[in-house]
Amino acid sequence: MLVWLASVSIFTMGMLNEPVFGFYTCGSKPIFSIVDMKFGFHIMVEKLKGNSVSDAKKETAKDGGSDHIAAHTFTFRELAAATKNFRADCLLGEGGFGRVYKGRLESTNQVVAIKQLDRNGLQGNREFLVEVLMLSLLHHPNLVNLIGYCADGDQRLLVYEYMPLGSLEDHLHDLPPDRRRLDWNTRMKIAAGAAKGLEYLHDKASPPVIYRDLKCSNILLNEGYHPKLSDFGLAKLGPVGDKTHVSTRVMGTYGYCAPEYAMTGQLTLKSDVYSFGVVLLEIITGRKAIDNSKTGGEQNLVAWARPLFKDRRKFPQMADPLLQGQYPVRGLYQALAVAAMCVQEQPNMRPLIADVVTALTYLASQKYDPETQSVQGSRTGSSTPRMRRE
Repeated sequence: MLVWLASVSIFTMGMLNEPVFGFYTCGSKPIFSIVDMKFGFHIMVEKLKGNSVSDAKKETAKDGGSDHIAAHTFTFRELAAATKNFRADCLLGEGGFGRVYKGRLESTNQVVAIKQLDRNGLQGNREFLVEVLMLSLLHHPNLVNLIGYCADGDQRLLVYEYMPLGSLEDHLHDLPPDRRRLDWNTRMKIAAGAAKGLEYLHDKASPPVIYRDLKCSNILLNEGYHPKLSDFGLAKLGPVGDKTHVSTRVMGTYGYCAPEYAMTGQLTLKSDVYSFGVVLLEIITGRKAIDNSKTGGEQNLVAWARPLFKDRRKFPQMADPLLQGQYPVRGLYQALAVAAMCVQEQPNMRPLIADVVTALTYLASQKYDPETQSVQGSRTGSSTPRMRRE
């Protein structure tokens, strides 16, 4: 269905008086189904109970299921060998869920990232199951590739493709002196790619998937700063039919959670859009979603940004100082307009992620050349796509 929006103007919190983004053609095919999810959960639960995956598949096949789980099953011994018995020099990072190690699979010589879940940590069996299933059934260039998993005894490990550039957070905050700063073009490329991954979850999956934990540390970067969403332990199937939301206990990361979800536990696709808006603000400003080192009103990124959104003359103050003024002024204004729309208080005022993708893909295509201080390929009087709200 073609949605024509050429006559729609956006007034983002009173800050814009010109059209920003255009029309969008929407349409998608189901990629996986509830039947697949039920089948997958059955296999994984049987595995966790000690039954073989093959036995679970045979039993499920009687009920009309089929083999959709592509992830490989590893033994704990295989993954211990890959990480040299989880040696400290193989450690990539750690958090409430456990630790992530760099390893090399002996069977294929492939370099991988291995997440070893803390048996007493924040990510339990349910989250482990969800992550394996989501990444086994969902495939997109902007989603991290799950290679396999291990469920030996009480050990829970996930094996991913190795992302050599780490997370987006590593390139925005607390940079070491030898780390290259992200230029404007790279930031827009990352933002557009992350939005495409979220669009796939919202618009291509059937039923839609709500990510629920979108943040900079969960956006991993491959060669060429190609972004991929990772860590699907908190993901939920979205509302179907005439339902408008999914009711669930509040999970996620403070500073990224949409206000209506934090207050009511009612989760929608627009909850993810809010989280994406926070991430986009981080990409533009270089500030953290929550920064306790700053004074009162500046600790929360969205709270700090909202007053500035109302005055376009203050937009340059919001650009990351590490950009050193090397960004297209119009591009900055448009990127901030997208972010402002995404973090609106009212969910129905936020754009669809498909329109965010349209906007950011356009901005990423406008290559900024700091030598000429202009955007390559732009023409005087050229229009840009507008965004819609639903």
